[in-house]
Amino acid sequence: MPLQLFHIDAFTDRPFAGNPAAVCLLEKEMEAAWMQAVAQEMNLSETAFLLRRDDGFGLRWFTPEVEVALCGHATLASAHFLWAERHLEPRAVARFHTQSGLLTAVQRDGWIELDFPAQPALPAPAPAGMAAALGGTPVATLKSDFDFLVEVATEAEVRAMEPDFRALRVVNARGVIVTAACTEGPYDFVSRFFGPAVGIDEDPVTGSAHCVLGPYWQARLGKSSFLAFQASARGGEVRVEVQGDRVKLGGKAVTVSRGELL
Repeated sequence: MPLQLFHIDAFTDRPFAGNPAAVCLLEKEMEAAWMQAVAQEMNLSETAFLLRRDDGFGLRWFTPEVEVALCGHATLASAHFLWAERHLEPRAVARFHTQSGLLTAVQRDGWIELDFPAQPALPAPAPAGMAAALGGTPVATLKSDFDFLVEVATEAEVRAMEPDFRALRVVNARGVIVTAACTEGPYDFVSRFFGPAVGIDEDPVTGSAHCVLGPYWQARLGKSSFLAFQASARGGEVRVEVQGDRVKLGGKAVTVSRGELL
């Protein structure tokens, strides 16, 4: 029987913006090699695979090259899919069993709110060549479990950055988050995410990166709730609230297309 496959734009309220993800609801366990092949065929930053369980859904995420342990935008897309296609009632909590533990999502005031683990970053020396590959001047360099975090002086520097992706590919991390505080407008901080090591030169909007950014800017700005913007070409807004060792990530999502895997 064909499997339905949905293309959903996450962290946006309009199509062709935010971060696209493919979402597939499986009928049975599938081998990782098959899921990886589907993700390569979709050629999006993430393809999410859901499998119904008694107490929620198993959830796995694949880039075109590797399986990852945590992904925000494809989780947001998965939750949107479950409610939009009536696999869950509107007030039901979406429960996802993942490599990063139990993740949940709820609908609140027209937004989807994810409950994710905080990923604090600690000061760390920059790998040789990373600053040159980014083409910026770091104010601070830190490392989380997954990524390097680099603060630069201005929002304009984040937006103008044109990295050397070939050079960044050898950095021993899932990716590099670049960020700066905002001095004007509605946003508290901006960021970009570069992940050539996992097959994604620039990820349009990276929910899991905000599990690092939230605790970082909490310490820097002395508050716990933020409105953030990821300044990729597609761009996207993320609500961020740090609550102890958890981070609440808020966003919207739009279904762009649906099809079948034959």
